[in-house]
Amino acid sequence: MMKKFLIITLVLIAFVSCKNETKKIPEPIDDVVSVTDVVSVSERQLLLNDETYLIKGICYHPVPKGSPNKRDFSTLTQDLDLMVKAGINTIRVYAPISDEKVLDEIAEAGIKVIMGFGYKQDGHYDIYSGTFIDLVNKFKNHKAILMWELGNEYNYHPEWFEGDIKNWYNAMNTAAGIIHQNDSSHPVTTAHGDLPNELARSLSPNIDVWGMNVYRSIRPETIFEQWKEVSTKPMYLSETGADSYMQIANEGYAQGVNEKAQADATTIILNKTFADQDVCSGVTLFSFTDGWWKAGNDDVQDTGGTAPNSTGVPFDGSPNEEFWGIVDIDRNKKEVYTVVKDIYTNVNKTKN
Repeated sequence: MMKKFLIITLVLIAFVSCKNETKKIPEPIDDVVSVTDVVSVSERQLLLNDETYLIKGICYHPVPKGSPNKRDFSTLTQDLDLMVKAGINTIRVYAPISDEKVLDEIAEAGIKVIMGFGYKQDGHYDIYSGTFIDLVNKFKNHKAILMWELGNEYNYHPEWFEGDIKNWYNAMNTAAGIIHQNDSSHPVTTAHGDLPNELARSLSPNIDVWGMNVYRSIRPETIFEQWKEVSTKPMYLSETGADSYMQIANEGYAQGVNEKAQADATTIILNKTFADQDVCSGVTLFSFTDGWWKAGNDDVQDTGGTAPNSTGVPFDGSPNEEFWGIVDIDRNKKEVYTVVKDIYTNVNKTKN
C-alpha cells in the first residue's frame, strides 16, 4: 500500500446548534494517494471513470432474528454471493460501515456502496457532531465507495429539527460542502422522501445527486417527468418496491403472504425505472432481506408496521414493513429475486 503523506491543519470551529451547521469540522486533508475509481456527474448522468454508471442496486440493512435493529455482517459472504448472481452492482446502507474488512469484501465482489450518514447518532460518524468527515477521509480512496449519502427521509420529520425543516436542509448543505472540500472524487447525495420541493432544492445546492424514496404504487415514472421540470441534476430511486404480504385481497391478489404480488409489482417498477435512463440513474430496491425488527416481536415475522407516505405500496396500500426482502431472513430466495436477477442482468449489458 502506498504511503500517505498527510498534512493536518487544525482549526477551531465555533459551536453551532442543529439549526444550520455541524460541529468540529476539520479543514481538508491534503492526501496524495490516488483514488482507484473516480465518480462524478455530468448533466443528468452519474459517471464512473467517465463512463455512465447505472445503479442496479439494493438497500442493505442485515439485522438477524431477535435483534432490535442491530446490524450484523456475519452473513456478508453469503449475501454478496446472492447479490452478484442477481446482477446487483450497488448497495445502499443506512448507517456508515466503519469496518474496512467489510468494505474490502464488498469491493472484491465488484459492488459499490452508497454510504449513509445519520444526523444525530450519539457522535458515531454523524452529521451533528461533525464526525462523519472522519469516515469520509478514512475511506475516500476506497474502491467500494460510490457516493456519500446524508439522511434518509428527514423531510418527513421537522420535529427532529426544532420544528423547522429548514434547519435540516441547512445542516445537510453544510455537510455536503465539507465533503466536497475533502473528497473531490465522490458525489454527495441524500435520500429524500419523494420529490424535493423548491425549499429543499434551493437550500441544498451542494447535493450533487438527489436520491428519492418513491412509493407511487407501480408508477415510478410519474416522478421522472416532475423532476425534469424542476431540476437538471441527476437523480435515482433510493427506495422503491413492494412487499410480499397483502393486507387485503385486491386486484386479483389473495390476502396473506403473496410473493407473486411482490414479484409482479417489482417487474413493472423496475422496467419503468430503467426505461427513463435519460433522467433516472437507476435504483436501490428496498430491500435485500426481510427485517423482523420493524413491527412487534423481533423473534417472529409480524404483519403491520407503518412508514411515512407509504400508502402508495402495491397493491394493497399497506407497507407490512417486515416483508420487503428479495430474500427472506434465512436467505431463501423469494419469487421477486428471480425478477431482479432477470432485469438487472439484462439491462444495458454493455454498461456497468
